[in-house]
Amino acid sequence: MRSFLPLVILGFTTLAAAQTKSAQAPAYAGVQGEYLARNFHFGSGETLPELKLRYLTLGAPHRNAAGHVDNAVLLLHGTGGDEHSLFNPVFSTVLFGPGQPLDITKYYLIFPDDIGHGTSSKPSDGLHMHFPHYDYDDMIRSQHEMLLDGLHVDHLRLILGTSMGCMQSFVWGETYSDFMDALMPLACNAVPLAGRNRMTRYMAIENIEHDPNWKNGEYTSEPTEGLRDANEMLLIMGSAPLQMQKLYPTRESAEEYVDKYLDRTVASTDANNLIYYVNASRNYDPSKNLAKIKVPVMWINSADDFINPPELGIAQKQVHEMPHAQFVLLPITDATRGHGTHTVASIWKDYLVQLLAESEPKP
Repeated sequence: MRSFLPLVILGFTTLAAAQTKSAQAPAYAGVQGEYLARNFHFGSGETLPELKLRYLTLGAPHRNAAGHVDNAVLLLHGTGGDEHSLFNPVFSTVLFGPGQPLDITKYYLIFPDDIGHGTSSKPSDGLHMHFPHYDYDDMIRSQHEMLLDGLHVDHLRLILGTSMGCMQSFVWGETYSDFMDALMPLACNAVPLAGRNRMTRYMAIENIEHDPNWKNGEYTSEPTEGLRDANEMLLIMGSAPLQMQKLYPTRESAEEYVDKYLDRTVASTDANNLIYYVNASRNYDPSKNLAKIKVPVMWINSADDFINPPELGIAQKQVHEMPHAQFVLLPITDATRGHGTHTVASIWKDYLVQLLAESEPKP
C-alpha cells in the first residue's frame, strides 16, 4: 500500500492518514531505475551476491564545464517508506513545479528505495531472518555506490532527508563530506536512539517476535497479533495531539479511525521487514563526528514531534558542533502535523530556499 498523506509515524509512510480525510493522487510519476550492487559487504560481515536497489528520478542531470554533475538532489524517505513517499502532493506539488525550490526543469531529483524497503532487496524476498542485518551505514554506502556506478552522479547539490532520511543525512555528511553542497535534515536528532525512542522500536520488535505465529521469521502467514500490537504503539508515537483531537473529537470517530488504520497497516506490512527496518537504527550515532560536516546544514524539527520532543534540548546544543549549521524548531500551529511535519513542505519551504541560496557554489 502507498499512502499520500501528511502524517508519518516513525517515518513509516505506510502509517499515514490521521491528518486528512481523503488521499490525493500523486502529482508526479518519475522514471524508475534499478541498480545491482555485486557482492555487497555489510557492516555485520554478511554479504549478498546481488543487492537490488530501486529508485525513481525526476528531471535530468546537468554537467558543468569540468564534466561534474551539479544539479542532483538526493531525497531520502523515512523508516518503512519507499521511493514514492516524497511524491506525496503536500511535498511534491509545493517543491517540484516551475519556479519552486526543487523545480525539476532545474534539478535532477533522485528518490531511492533503501535497503529493506519498497522493491529493493529485503527480507521478504525469501531470506527472511537470514537477510543481512543492515544498518544506516550500509544504506549510505549502497546509496553512494548506486549514485556513482549506477547513475554516474559524482556530486550532490543537496541531500534532503525525512525521519530516517534525516538521520542518514548526518551520516552522509560525516562519511562523504565533500560529496554534497548542503544538507537538510528534517525530523530527527543526531544521537543514539535511546530512551523512549529506542523503547518504542524495541517493543514493536518484541511484539512481533513474541507472537507464536512468527516462528522465528519462517511464518507461512503473517503474525497478525504481533503486527497489530506493534502498529498500535507506532500510531501513538507518530501522532500529533492537536490534529488528532480536531479530526477525531468523539469516542466513535477515534475508535473507527484506529480500527481502519490497523486493518490497513497490518494487511500491508511484512513482519520480518518491519523488524529489520525498525532495528536498522540500532547503532546510529553521528554525535562524535558532527564537526566533520563542513557544508551548510538546515536542521528542522517540529515542537509537536512526539518522537523527537524539543524538551530534550539535543538539537539546540548539537547544532553548534557543525561550523555552518542552523537549527529551526517549528512552533506548534494548526499547520504542523507532529513528526509528519517533515512532509508538509509549505511550512518549511522558505528555509529550503534560504539553504539553497547560502550553499550556491561559487563560479
